[in-house]
Amino acid sequence: MQNSPDHVILICATCKGTQSACDIDAALKNRLPDSFEIRTVDCMAGCDAPTTVAFQAKEKAQYLFGGIGTALEISALAEFAWQYYQSDDGWTNASERPRALFTKTLARLPRLVTEAPI
Repeated sequence: MQNSPDHVILICATCKGTQSACDIDAALKNRLPDSFEIRTVDCMAGCDAPTTVAFQAKEKAQYLFGGIGTALEISALAEFAWQYYQSDDGWTNASERPRALFTKTLARLPRLVTEAPI
């Protein structure tokens, strides 16, 4: 029985970059932890840096990367997926992420805290 995905990669389907959402999806599909699901979505407002790709998981920081257009950058996304998966809170510093993503981070959003404030 396969586990339900609890990590999501969102790929912008409307971006007009050098790699399409389908290309990135196909390149990542067999390189991710089993707990990941890939979804294509409409605009994530990263139009100045196509193609945009986001990472989300419950109780983890969220990331938006942009300007993804080379095989090296797609490989870096796969490497980051493993790093993100293994992190308890999803938080990484730019220097810890794969080098090819160093200048590709458009946003890092803190995790949503679901427990009641003290």
